[in-house]
Amino acid sequence: MTELPRWFKQKIPDESTLRLRRIFSSFNVHTVCEEAHCPNVTECFANNHAAFMILGARCTRSCGFCAVVNSDGIGLSVDAGEPRRIAEIVRILGLNYVVITSVTRDDLNDCGSGQFAKTIESIRSISDDIKVEVLIPDFLGIHAHLRRVLDAKPYVLAHNLETVKRLYGEIRPQADYRRSLGMLSKAKEINCVIITKSSLMLGFGETEEEVIGAMRDLRVHQCDYLTLGQYLAPSDRHYPVKEFIHPQQFKKYRDIAMGLGFKAVSSGPKVRSSYQAQKLSMELEYA
Repeated sequence: MTELPRWFKQKIPDESTLRLRRIFSSFNVHTVCEEAHCPNVTECFANNHAAFMILGARCTRSCGFCAVVNSDGIGLSVDAGEPRRIAEIVRILGLNYVVITSVTRDDLNDCGSGQFAKTIESIRSISDDIKVEVLIPDFLGIHAHLRRVLDAKPYVLAHNLETVKRLYGEIRPQADYRRSLGMLSKAKEINCVIITKSSLMLGFGETEEEVIGAMRDLRVHQCDYLTLGQYLAPSDRHYPVKEFIHPQQFKKYRDIAMGLGFKAVSSGPKVRSSYQAQKLSMELEYA
C-alpha cells in the first residue's frame, strides 16, 4: 500500500516550524519527530511541541517499522553535554511540559538510563514546575536501570508495546512482549504514583481481537495512558503497511480502551506516542 488515505493530508512547513528546526540544529540536539519521520512534525513544531531524542541518532536495534538508523554499537558514545543543551532549549522556548525519548543503547552498561536521569535533572534545574515525560526503551529488562530513571522523578513514564504479541518476532525481533509489559508494572511497583503510558501502532496486519488483547494486557500491568496510531512505512525497505485503519475504527478502539479502565486514551490515524502529550496528561488531571 503506497497511496495515503485522504485523512493524512499534511501541512506545509511555515517559518515557525523552520525556526524550531534551526534551534535544534544549532544546539546539536535530535528529535524523534525528525529522525522517525513523524507525520505531525509540522503541526507540532509550529506549536513549540517536540520530543527530544537523547543518546544520539543511531539505535542498536533494528525494528522493522522504524526510520531511525541502526548500528552495531561499535564506536557510539554518550554526549555529556546533551542534557545541558536540551535544558537550555527548554528555557529558550519557555516549555512547561517536555518529552524525552531515546534510541535503544544496548551497548551501554546502564543502557542509557543515566543519561535519562541527567536530562530530567538538567531540565528540573530550570524550574521544579516543569513536567517531564520520558519514553524509555526496555533497558534489557534490568530493573536497576528503570529505578535510576524513576529516582529522577519524571511526571510520566512511557514504554511502548508498539504491536501485538504475535508480530513481535517479525517486527521487533530484539524486543520481548512480556519484558515490555513487565517494565510497566515494575515502574508501578517502584513508584506507585507514577503515571505509566504505552502505545500501539496499527496496520501491521493485526486483528481487532489481538489489539483488544494487547490493551487488556497493558491494563493488567497497570498502564494508565494509551495511544493508538496508524503505522506508516518509512521506506520500501521497512515492514509494509498491510492496512489503513479507518478513523471510525480508531474511535471504536478508544471507546473499548476507556471501557477497560485506561485513564486517558488518544486514538487516531496520525496519533503517535508523544503526540499532544501534555493535552493527554491534562485529561487525567481534570477528570
